[in-house]
Amino acid sequence: MSLLTITDLTVTYPGRGWRRPSFTAVRGVSLDIRAGETVGLVGESGSGKSTIGRAVLGLAPVSAGRIEFDGRDISHASRRERRLLAADIQVVFQDPLSSLSPSLTVGETLAEPLRVRNVSRSEAQARIAEALDLVRLPSDAVQRLPREFSGGQRQRIAIARALVLEPRLIVCDEPVSALDLTTQARVIDLFLEVQERTGVALLFISHDLSVVRVMSHRVAVMRAGRIVEAGDAHEVTTTPRDPYTRQLLLAAPVADPARQAARRAEYQASRITTAIPEENPA
Repeated sequence: MSLLTITDLTVTYPGRGWRRPSFTAVRGVSLDIRAGETVGLVGESGSGKSTIGRAVLGLAPVSAGRIEFDGRDISHASRRERRLLAADIQVVFQDPLSSLSPSLTVGETLAEPLRVRNVSRSEAQARIAEALDLVRLPSDAVQRLPREFSGGQRQRIAIARALVLEPRLIVCDEPVSALDLTTQARVIDLFLEVQERTGVALLFISHDLSVVRVMSHRVAVMRAGRIVEAGDAHEVTTTPRDPYTRQLLLAAPVADPARQAARRAEYQASRITTAIPEENPA
């Protein structure tokens, strides 16, 4: 049985201002994630991939279709229901600095969601220590402010904050795209280790097919609000069937400058022969 099931999801945003037309960011998308599994959702900016994550989190309107978590329809969950769901569904955003309060220490940041759920002080301290250990941060980090850490360390703090509630699913919205390549690799390894140790399921959203290939068991490729290809991660990222998926594969960076230049030229040529419609502004 799937932990998260998305069926024929459509997300339409109303127009901003008088006579501004509405626009549809996601169009009839179906997706599922099993317990302990990572499903990668990949596509270019504007493909609608982040909108799906926001809809799962209750931050984007569900215009049609259903989102079910553990067999329960959460498509239109109330604020109270969302607060309860937060114990099971957490998020890690792209920019850790903007998602962490600059005035709170790491300890206060990690304790806040536990305090809201009336977790005892002793249990909260134990969970915080365990979360910091999981993300490879020292115990004295609790006394420091986010600005005292590097970008990669701040992302580890954001991951620890998601883990303290012991969720069953984490939505990862471009969690490594703001990091340099070396730090990206370390954070990816961290996600893999955390999943192995905790069994948490991940919806991993990225524009980089090479990152998704490493992270995911299965991959869904989005274009203009729709899924154009989905399947086993190895198959989709090595022998893609859809021309758009092949474009994303060519766009992924490689270490060899000569190969990178050749791939870039092939990618530009493929964009000309397979024009990507600009029909989806979100």
